[in-house]
Amino acid sequence: MELSLSSWLVAGVVPGVTRQPLKKLDPNEEDLLRLLQRWRTEAERSGCKIERIVVAYEAGRDGFWLARWLRAHDIETHVIHSTSVAISREHRRAKTDRLDTSMLLRVFFGWLRGERGHCGMVAIPSIGEEDAKRPHRERENLVGERTRIINRMKATLIRLGIRGFKPELRRAPAKLDALRTPEGLAIPPNTADEIRRDMARLAMVREQIDLIEHARLARIEQAPETGPNAMIRFLASIVGVGVETADMLVQEVLSRNLRDRRAAARYAGLTGAPDESGAKRREKGLAKSGNARVRRGLIQLAWRFLRFQQDSALAKWYRQRTSGPNGARKTTMIVALARKLLIAMWRMVTTGAIPDGVIIRQAAG
Repeated sequence: MELSLSSWLVAGVVPGVTRQPLKKLDPNEEDLLRLLQRWRTEAERSGCKIERIVVAYEAGRDGFWLARWLRAHDIETHVIHSTSVAISREHRRAKTDRLDTSMLLRVFFGWLRGERGHCGMVAIPSIGEEDAKRPHRERENLVGERTRIINRMKATLIRLGIRGFKPELRRAPAKLDALRTPEGLAIPPNTADEIRRDMARLAMVREQIDLIEHARLARIEQAPETGPNAMIRFLASIVGVGVETADMLVQEVLSRNLRDRRAAARYAGLTGAPDESGAKRREKGLAKSGNARVRRGLIQLAWRFLRFQQDSALAKWYRQRTSGPNGARKTTMIVALARKLLIAMWRMVTTGAIPDGVIIRQAAG
């Protein structure tokens, strides 16, 4: 299926039917179910007994609700990873919903036959697992909005020649009227009103961030020993790892059913991208094909880890690789440290093995 905002294009292969049916539907799950049942009836009329209906579509705006709904109606459903499908490298390749649907049908058949390399499938989360990711993602958006508001106010004041004033302080609105430009003039009325509105917006964003953080702490305290919450508490016991970082890592990657340490690093996009052809051997850098949110958080955590866990084996490994005139670049090795940290924390929450030399906070009481 090729899903879009205005229509769904469904292509199929029906046993006993020589044609390959193609049908455009309005975005309605009931109409889709009726179409699948109609195709089943056509196959049974031709003498073919249908025991399995398999449906696939590309991961996109619609998310996973349709996959869960179809599975609840006993239809096997898979979600194709968008970047795992190989496409033509022609400079001006034709692209239509009909062509995309036939391409997805072709690679899906290869995947069903068990042939590797055709495409990859995305793990379909439950609605509870999806909902658990919303608080830290919303908080990340709000923190970005807070930074944008503060930068906008500072830029406005700099444009008037006012330096040294911190509009992000909670007492800043009361001091706004006393500000003067280098010419000794007050802030123009329209500009002052704009800054006041930004300050009110900043106060509201801060309040929402506080609500999210308090709700998260309350949720962890209410059920401290449940699966994800127990992982969050365990990771947050590491000196230098806060509850926000622990929550993000658990909900985004560590609570997933990962096969091994390579799968963990690959999910975060912390693996290399080699470029080898003939005698050419070079590394293009990080693949960056995984979860960008996890990758950013891990690199920030790696810098904090060097500060708070200086006697750990991982910190010593980093200093050994970067010290001296022949040492590697610190910005390059910090990525390697972030990858090692992710693998160490994955082992920590799955097997309970604490990394060598890591300081753990003592439990209160």
